[in-house]
Amino acid sequence: MARLSVVSFRLGGTDGVSIEAAKWVAALTRLGHDVTLVAGEGPVDRRVPGLAIGAPAPSRAQLEAALVDADLVIVENLASLPLNPGARDVLYQVLEGRRAIFHHHDLAWQRPATAGLAGPRDAALWRHVTINDLSRRELAARGITASTIPNSFDCDPPPGDREGARARLDVGDQPVALLATRAIARKNVAGALALARDLDAVLWLLGPSEDDYEAELRTLLAHSGVTVRRGPHGASIHDAYAACDLVVLSSTWEGFGNPALESVTHRRPLALYPYPVSREFARHGLAFFDLDDREGLRAELRAPDEVRLARNLDVARRHFNIAHLPARLADLLAESGIASPLGSHRGDGRAQ
Repeated sequence: MARLSVVSFRLGGTDGVSIEAAKWVAALTRLGHDVTLVAGEGPVDRRVPGLAIGAPAPSRAQLEAALVDADLVIVENLASLPLNPGARDVLYQVLEGRRAIFHHHDLAWQRPATAGLAGPRDAALWRHVTINDLSRRELAARGITASTIPNSFDCDPPPGDREGARARLDVGDQPVALLATRAIARKNVAGALALARDLDAVLWLLGPSEDDYEAELRTLLAHSGVTVRRGPHGASIHDAYAACDLVVLSSTWEGFGNPALESVTHRRPLALYPYPVSREFARHGLAFFDLDDREGLRAELRAPDEVRLARNLDVARRHFNIAHLPARLADLLAESGIASPLGSHRGDGRAQ
């Protein structure tokens, strides 16, 4: 058993980094390791406020104390997207000469607000993992070798309560288009609203607004002519997918785009804006509707294509299955000299 520390700005929330980090933690625990969560915010084992986004950087002593007993440190996006450059630089100092895995969800140059800032560093005992091949290639062009472990998903999720969730939404028989994201500028809420209007559907905006987007969002909603429901309305994520008739992923940029695969595992059609990473889904064989394909989406709402939905789920089982994650992480840890006591079982989904 190894002592592993997972460190990030925040953990335990509903953001994509927290969600995927939690999946890694569960898989690492299943492999027999002891995992400690370290972050600036969230329900963690060791809180270091200076790690939080925008906070004054922690001292080296504070961070060393939080990571003192770790055999290996897993860094979740803190050095990938420099939202706290001071904390990143202190972390580099603390990890010098130590084993670490950097799990990259987003990279500085992929976001306009951080495009001019420095990207990740490398060192002899560090390993790098990206969640998509685009980022892996971009790191390689900058001299950093990485492997790709895509985000992973339960391919047999609970069915969810369709009737109960729809009753709480008070949508009657109207089609429901689910936007299962936060509301920020790059999520392109305007595109989702336009689609819902053309399909005469209710738009269910599941997540909160962030990054000072609320005022702009309220203006968009007020002038959209669309019936909108905001927030979970007492529904679990499985209830939300069960209650909807269509999933919308209108984002102009995503590091991965979890709702795309969640639509597959919950057997719902997806209307997708073709952001760059989404092209990797098509290369694996997933088939989605373009956000602008109004006629195709109208036909799908009238009579869902069960063959397409089943084929997509088969692709997800082969390439994005959370059942493969422990084996992938066991291989990754082995590259750093960490053996997994319960990791002798090999899956068919190793790091690429």
